Amino acid sequence: MGTTERADRFYADQVLDRLNDRMREFVTRQEMFFLATSDRHGECDNTFRAGPAGFLRVLDDLTLTYPEYRGNGVHASLGNIEENPHVGILMVDFVQDRIGLHVNGAARIVADDEMRRAHPGLPEDPVPGRRALVWVQVTVEEAYIHCAKHIPHLQKMPAQGGSRAWGTDDCKRKGGDFFGAAAEAGERGPFLPPPRADAAAWRAEATKVLARAERRAAEAREEAFSGWFRRDVSV
Repeated sequence: MGTTERADRFYADQVLDRLNDRMREFVTRQEMFFLATSDRHGECDNTFRAGPAGFLRVLDDLTLTYPEYRGNGVHASLGNIEENPHVGILMVDFVQDRIGLHVNGAARIVADDEMRRAHPGLPEDPVPGRRALVWVQVTVEEAYIHCAKHIPHLQKMPAQGGSRAWGTDDCKRKGGDFFGAAAEAGERGPFLPPPRADAAAWRAEATKVLARAERRAAEAREEAFSGWFRRDVSV
């Protein structure tokens, strides 16, 4: 497309392998980001994460972490990360600076108690729906600007109708069937879940995940991981 020279110049001038001071300050102000993942076959998923400013935390110039809250019943991103650790994070400031920041890296899933042992300064959020079930820790490989030219300048409005329904399982408060998909589901034919949704296959995969976590804990001479999946619980 004739942009090789510009692309080379951009990578030379703008792409870092760490977070510099201005990037770190930018991250701490963000209340949302977009997360790209894919499974081991390269099938992609893109999702949205939000929380109070600082929920996406900078541990050091090479490491970010964020909590996974209750209320996410699918956990597609966590499943993808277990199969393929490569993730892409896009933060966009629509209100103040009207600029964006890309962070690409390698992610791993960390139990809440393990994360708090390693980082005792992590706050305990008083809102039940914002208490971390697990954390995703991302090792930064690339960090670079998303230019401002097409980012709209938005105005932040105060919350209306009470507080947000953090962690809710209430279908209506989560958006219900906004796009009318349920009414058309019958035309799609029977839903055939992928193999990983099968109870036996899921249990086998969960056992592998637990074994990997236990190995990591043993190598670090820490207490063995016991969250998420327990072998003594029947499906």
